[in-house]
Amino acid sequence: MMRSLFSGVSGLKTHQTKMDVIGNNISNVNTVAFKSSATTFSDIMYQTTQQASGASGTRGGTNAKQIGLGVTNGATKVSITSSGAAQSTGDALDIRLTDSKSTNFFIVNNGAQNLFTRAGSFYIDGMGNLAMTTTGYIVQGWQVDPQNPASIIKDTVSPLRVMKSENLTSAPEATTAANFAGVLDKNDSQFNSTGGYVRSFTLFDNLGYSYTAKFSIKLQDGTNGIYTVELTSVLDQDNNDILKKYTSQSDGSGGSKSLSDIFGTDIIVSKSYKALSDDYKFTTTDPAAGTGDIKMTSGTKTYTYNATDKAFVNDADSTDVLPLTVVCGLSAEDMAKNIEISYKDENTLAIKSPSIGYNLKFDPKEGTLMYAGKDAKSGGKSLVMNSSLLGPSDEKAAISDIEIDFSKLLNYDNGGTSTAVANKGIPDGVTMRGEGRKLGTMTGLSIQTNGEIYGSYSNGNTVLLGQIAVAQFANASGLLEMGDNCYNTTLNSGDFDGIGIDISADGSSMNTGQLEMSNVDLSSEFTDMITTQRGFQANSRIITVSDTLLEELINLKR
Repeated sequence: MMRSLFSGVSGLKTHQTKMDVIGNNISNVNTVAFKSSATTFSDIMYQTTQQASGASGTRGGTNAKQIGLGVTNGATKVSITSSGAAQSTGDALDIRLTDSKSTNFFIVNNGAQNLFTRAGSFYIDGMGNLAMTTTGYIVQGWQVDPQNPASIIKDTVSPLRVMKSENLTSAPEATTAANFAGVLDKNDSQFNSTGGYVRSFTLFDNLGYSYTAKFSIKLQDGTNGIYTVELTSVLDQDNNDILKKYTSQSDGSGGSKSLSDIFGTDIIVSKSYKALSDDYKFTTTDPAAGTGDIKMTSGTKTYTYNATDKAFVNDADSTDVLPLTVVCGLSAEDMAKNIEISYKDENTLAIKSPSIGYNLKFDPKEGTLMYAGKDAKSGGKSLVMNSSLLGPSDEKAAISDIEIDFSKLLNYDNGGTSTAVANKGIPDGVTMRGEGRKLGTMTGLSIQTNGEIYGSYSNGNTVLLGQIAVAQFANASGLLEMGDNCYNTTLNSGDFDGIGIDISADGSSMNTGQLEMSNVDLSSEFTDMITTQRGFQANSRIITVSDTLLEELINLKR
């Protein structure tokens, strides 16, 4: 009778414990990454009033006589390997762990020891560390290899201080490559101008200062696809032409430094010039060869070309002089050169002038570039702009030499419109090689599915800042719940080696902009609540009935 009384008490206590677990599960139904628990009952030891006996030749054996002494909480099991549903937040620092074969945990440090969590709600604290929003515990991971910034050293985990001072900016890079691409149409009116078809690109030096390099593409022979490209200026941020400054310096032998040191070689540029007035008509003593004395008529006047003055002089009045700038628009710059003119037709003169640049030769049949350089012997389609010479001569120049690729230029009929452009960098697959960058400031963080953290910068650069490591355990259910969504190791969970693993090693991943929800199933919890309530009621009846029996026993004595 007393045994049943205490069995009922044990039943009440055990069902109350189960109710406590159910209540904790339901209260945490919206707790990020909460793992529900379940209790398992176990009967208590038995009182044996008679041992079992074996069978004999004349009679059978008897079973032991035992009386149970109640129930106890056999185990409380955490459903830690069951993932909760995904909750979208849109926050780049919210991370949900997606498991493939093993249960993964973030590694966080509370200042004294490493703990483990599934709650991936993180933020950047005042020291620039990636930390838990709820506790401030610092997320642990691997650091970038200082010898190779594009790789990670997977060693003992340490705090991920992604916003440290050296990560707030991205160092500038000098431009080392550029390219020309698009269509050159010989019928483009820009080729008739003195300056030619002008293209430019922006480049950076090693300190992040920007410059603008301007080029002039000029038509030489449209039928045979011959053009020239000349570097005309390199302007700094203050609009000073450092190319002009270079060519004005002494070369040490009484002359000036040559533009050919920077870009180009001595070439002869030939261009056709139309007469600026319909009244101007050209003739020559040898029109078939285009040579001989070149004369020009204007109304009733006859002029003869004077090579010394680079002008047409009136045969009847030597004071009546028409320079080539007036006759055909020759520039003052070309007027200063040692030019040669020849007859082309009655309206056109062909003028050859020495220049510094490179030839661009296109295939007359295919329209593709055959070579870029002085002549066909050069064979290549890339040229070098020796930009470093533009810097101070007594120290290493911040501006670098630049390889310029012309292979993407085409020579097609495009309705009289050229579409060629110049850009820094050379396409290298999906990236641009050698385009250079100015100093960049951090504009954002992103986390890849393997936990790698990248910083985005205003100069377009993306830099690897570290990698979030994860921990796996042989028996994740054996971890000790520490509160605050954190767990610690026990003798039955397995140890943490201090290094962790790459989450992608077994096909698992990290999904940003999401959090793992609680895995509490309310339907199961309410069902368990009903059975627990009925169990508690039944055990209370055991105590009530036992008390009634005791009362009857006491009433035997009147």
